[in-house]
Amino acid sequence: MEQFRNVGLMGRPGNTSVSDTLEFLLRFLESRGVKVIFDEDTAAVLPHRSDLQVGTPGMLGEACDLIIVVGGDGSILHAARALARYNKPLLGVNRGRLGFLTDVSPSDIEQKVGAVLDGDYAIEQRFLLDMVVKSGGTPVGEGVALNDVVLYAGKSVHMIEFELYIEGQFVYRQRSDGLIIATPTGSTAYALSGGGPIMHPRLDAMVLVPMHPHTLSSRPIVVDGNSEIKLLMCTEDINPMVSCDGQTGLSLRAGDWVYVNKHPFKLRLLHPPGHDFYAACRTKLGWSSHLPAQGEP
Repeated sequence: MEQFRNVGLMGRPGNTSVSDTLEFLLRFLESRGVKVIFDEDTAAVLPHRSDLQVGTPGMLGEACDLIIVVGGDGSILHAARALARYNKPLLGVNRGRLGFLTDVSPSDIEQKVGAVLDGDYAIEQRFLLDMVVKSGGTPVGEGVALNDVVLYAGKSVHMIEFELYIEGQFVYRQRSDGLIIATPTGSTAYALSGGGPIMHPRLDAMVLVPMHPHTLSSRPIVVDGNSEIKLLMCTEDINPMVSCDGQTGLSLRAGDWVYVNKHPFKLRLLHPPGHDFYAACRTKLGWSSHLPAQGEP
């Protein structure tokens, strides 16, 4: 197991609960003799600590053995996009709502983060998506997503029309509100609300979920994780948009192509002892928690 001597801290600025948790976490890590480096934006939430060592996300990726992210799943998504290339594990402390990606509750920091520092943890690989927009054959925009790449109508309330190609093969021409292209990580996010399946994080696959398609026969499609997805914009009267993980979207025109492929780097997501994907589903999605009285049948 890796030894974590240099730990980076990231969190969402402007949230009081995040600030309190970061300060508690800082004191705990210092008590364990760990060197702590703050993300420069995160350090602003502790203005009374002038002695903090601060760096850019890239500096944290270079210098740290572990990055702990305090916030919700959105904070993990931000950190993953910025840090995946550095191949450093991320551990999430939940200060959001669902928290599928943030395993540690604030009340368990000493126990679970302590166990991680002692070498008791598991690491899971999660792949990301690369998105490139081409207009007239020239790249005009790009993005990276851990959850999903989403094609949507933008600010107008209209259906859009596009063609879908998978591995160079024509699949369909569709009129709908858009399309969600999600990783297994993103299958429990926007894709789930659109009627997509829950995919185990270890699957090497993507799911394509139509958004309110203008046909009852259009259903989610699960494809190999190494597939190349191409979308051709056909709508003339409005400008659709494409977004990565809900970030600011890129405007598209008729004739533009959107390319989606697997990102070359993976997120290393660290789990403390006791992590269970299905237990997380029971807790986050409100599944029944009744367990068999006699254990396994």
